[in-house]
Amino acid sequence: MAYGIPSDGSARRHRRKATVAAALGGCALVAASTTPAAAHGGGSGPGHDRGTSYVALGDSYTSGPVIPTQVDANCARSDHNYPSLVAAARHVSAFKDVSCSGATTAEMWKAQGTNGPQLDAVQRDTDLVTLQIGGNDVGFSSIIGTCVALSSKDLTGNPCQQYYNASGTDQLTVDIAQTAPKVDKVLRAIRARAPHARILVVGYPDLLPDDGSGCYPTVPFAAKDFPYLRDTGKRLNLMLRMVAAWNGARYVDTYGPTVGHDMCKAPADRWIEPLQPTSPAAPAHPNAKGEAAMAQAVLERLERRH
Repeated sequence: MAYGIPSDGSARRHRRKATVAAALGGCALVAASTTPAAAHGGGSGPGHDRGTSYVALGDSYTSGPVIPTQVDANCARSDHNYPSLVAAARHVSAFKDVSCSGATTAEMWKAQGTNGPQLDAVQRDTDLVTLQIGGNDVGFSSIIGTCVALSSKDLTGNPCQQYYNASGTDQLTVDIAQTAPKVDKVLRAIRARAPHARILVVGYPDLLPDDGSGCYPTVPFAAKDFPYLRDTGKRLNLMLRMVAAWNGARYVDTYGPTVGHDMCKAPADRWIEPLQPTSPAAPAHPNAKGEAAMAQAVLERLERRH
């Protein structure tokens, strides 16, 4: 089965597929060991990237829909999303943010409204690239809609989990595994276009309580679907971490730093808005505080050389 992995032998392709399937299907959602990153172009000292060209790729978690100030209506892009905050903090000399709400890995190669193919922004002299993608390939929006619709069937049970496991295999785990080679292909394309760039794969933040508790009706999921969906998010992040490692890229954990600030928390404490936001942000997306937290995670990762 062709997944866009380099033609370096079917054995390697099968090993990668088997590794993802085993990791995602296991009980322990642990970090995959990373491989040393390739030599990267760099800035002029800690906290500064003067002379650095930075390109941000990604979906709505990157673009920051509804967060003031919106600077691109087509992509719902904010000038206070995490790439903008990182660019300002690192004092980069050139910055291009082409993240776009609704983007999948396919939009790396094709236009999305007035937004051109995102990979077109990556040039040979690009020094830093951040990539946050995969949520729409798995189907974040449809998953949320499905789980909300099914919750009324059994508010104390797990109707959404039962729905996605109706075949005897968890379909969301399958979808995540099938997204891995797509992300792999994107990372290889970035490396081909910018061979000396530092590449950071940014994971997704903590959307639901990490302890598995619920908060119906603020977030209208059935009680036992909260831990199921929490674990699905962790599986997606684990896949991104693994694919980053395969490609010598760095992984940025945004889940850990946002635990305790999920969409079930009180408005003053939440960094992810619920399905009816109380702060300027899209439903089930980071607000300005969430974008700032992801920016801080990226900045801290940039300070680490390995």
